[in-house]
Amino acid sequence: MSQATPTEDLPFHLTGNFAPVFDERTDFDLEIEGAIPPELQGRFFRNGSNPQSGSSPHWFMGNGMIHGVELRDGKAVWYRNRYVRTPLLEEPDAPHMSADGSVDRTRSCANTHVISHAGRFLALEEGSFPFEITKELDTVGAYDFDGKLKTAMTAHPRICPETGELLFFGYGAMPPYLTYYRVSADGKLVQSEEINVKGPTMMHDWNITRNHVIFMDLPMIFDLEAAAAGGMPIRWSDEYGARLGVMPREGGNDDVVWYDVDPCYVFHPMNAYEDGDKIVIDSSRFEKLAFGPADGKGTPSMLHRWTIDTANRSVAEEPLDDRPADFPRVHDRVTGLKHRYGYMAGMGSGADTLGSTLLKYDLDSGKSWTHDLGKGRQAGEPVFAASTSADSAEDDGWILSFVYDAATDKSDLLIADAGNFDAAPVARVKIPTRVPFGFHGSWIADPA
Repeated sequence: MSQATPTEDLPFHLTGNFAPVFDERTDFDLEIEGAIPPELQGRFFRNGSNPQSGSSPHWFMGNGMIHGVELRDGKAVWYRNRYVRTPLLEEPDAPHMSADGSVDRTRSCANTHVISHAGRFLALEEGSFPFEITKELDTVGAYDFDGKLKTAMTAHPRICPETGELLFFGYGAMPPYLTYYRVSADGKLVQSEEINVKGPTMMHDWNITRNHVIFMDLPMIFDLEAAAAGGMPIRWSDEYGARLGVMPREGGNDDVVWYDVDPCYVFHPMNAYEDGDKIVIDSSRFEKLAFGPADGKGTPSMLHRWTIDTANRSVAEEPLDDRPADFPRVHDRVTGLKHRYGYMAGMGSGADTLGSTLLKYDLDSGKSWTHDLGKGRQAGEPVFAASTSADSAEDDGWILSFVYDAATDKSDLLIADAGNFDAAPVARVKIPTRVPFGFHGSWIADPA
């Protein structure tokens, strides 16, 4: 289906390349421009909002559709796009809450992220249970870690590169507002801790380091009265404040130390690490987030650094760039560890526009590089696909991202050399349709 034409009657997320596609396709032996590096053996999956009805009240609320490309032996073997078949997709009008007030965590959009851990592929959305899918994108069903998951699960867990643990949290509009979870490398949920926060805050993402997790208690809060009146259920609060909570990975609520920071919102940190008594957090930070009309005017997201001094109980703040950018990523092997390089998607001038550049930052030297996508071309999150060598340089690998071309109304999978970032792409895999702008994805390499 061709892209929807923008009109005054449609919000941005239902027009242009934000608009949904409705055909679930399987295409083999895709056309390639350039040469796919032979080290890329695996699958690139990316999730996004794709309302099956053609309409949704907000970009975040459409049904999840995963787009995938399998790369093998220098070939693009297939492209697939599949809805995550949740009860919400199959029965959209069924109630989300039962008569006794319990919430059905399987009624998920499943539209935000897709990861692999302990042999399972999981589609994630922060208000619900994860949904397991196959490597061919067929839906297996809701997954609750053998009944041990009692809350929603964030769409932004972290996998520790040293222990293999999956660390995550769940938040909600009703108590418990925040719960921390730790899953062993073999997929067993081994720790659950309720964490006290000031109220029902929207905690989209968080941070981990080698020894700690860091919660972000920021001033986007649930407003149930506004929701009951038909308004946005989440709003900015000038009164709520902003703080970071540092907790040992195996700790609990009594171990959390809270640090006040300037009011802001962060959807997506880049990475965090320990430096002696200090914890360094690089994030894409909004000075103010305008989630709905009642929030007034917001500001763009830009790269920002918090440095927490745990000895002096203080936080230093430092802007690192003044270019609008979001969707930050690093090499997975430095998650929670010292990173030198980070990658982001440049954003356009409006809050609802993606830019025509990808960015690479050297956080040691302060240098940055731009990968120009070309006129009329826009990309989303830049996902790092590592070289197969375990001792290779941190930027030895490739950046993968779906890129939309307005001239053809189709997309391609960009493969750029992370170490030679401002050069032309090493390859483009031609997708025989357009891939709507979406949220987050993963390069899932074949097992060694």
